Amino acid sequence: EMMELVEKYQPQVLWSDGDWEVGPEYWESLQFLAWLYNSSPVKDTVVTNDRWGRGIMCHHGDFFTCSDRYNPGVLQPHKWENAMTVDRQSWGHRRNMKMEDILSMDELIETLASTVSCGGNLLVNVGPSADGTISPIFEERLRQLGEWLNINGEAIYNSQPWTSQNDSLSGDTWYTSIKGGEDQAVYGIVLGWPQTGSKIL
Repeated sequence: EMMELVEKYQPQVLWSDGDWEVGPEYWESLQFLAWLYNSSPVKDTVVTNDRWGRGIMCHHGDFFTCSDRYNPGVLQPHKWENAMTVDRQSWGHRRNMKMEDILSMDELIETLASTVSCGGNLLVNVGPSADGTISPIFEERLRQLGEWLNINGEAIYNSQPWTSQNDSLSGDTWYTSIKGGEDQAVYGIVLGWPQTGSKIL
């Protein structure tokens, strides 16, 4: 089935999950990945995560997820992804969800900034209902995140980690950079307004 999906849709990212019960031998992961990287129609472009059988996570893959909501807060030697949810309690739809279970915009921006500053990719999950719709609060958060990125996206898209990932004194500023020729732009994402009204970076 996975070979059929790859041949039909030719994805650039293949994200495997649900692997923790048994090892890669059961899933025949090695055979599939050998085909994917050597013979498939996407062999030169596809990337995969690290969830291909018990014991593989955080050891093998084009990018590591290591655990759900993985956000180490420091630069990592390997490409990685923070797969997280807007609902603190669940990956799926919950009819009994409470407002305090939902990440605030400040928390979402902090998660995005710290993830990207440390070289990671952010995967934001919202659980749809049975008819495929999402709760209004999820829509609001995603739209707010989009509005923030419309203004500050230059510090996120195509950026890379800078020499320092964050302000270690106050911890409320995360850095990214973009190189262009001999020039380098450095961005400081300040998460809180300073009490003095100014901040020296």
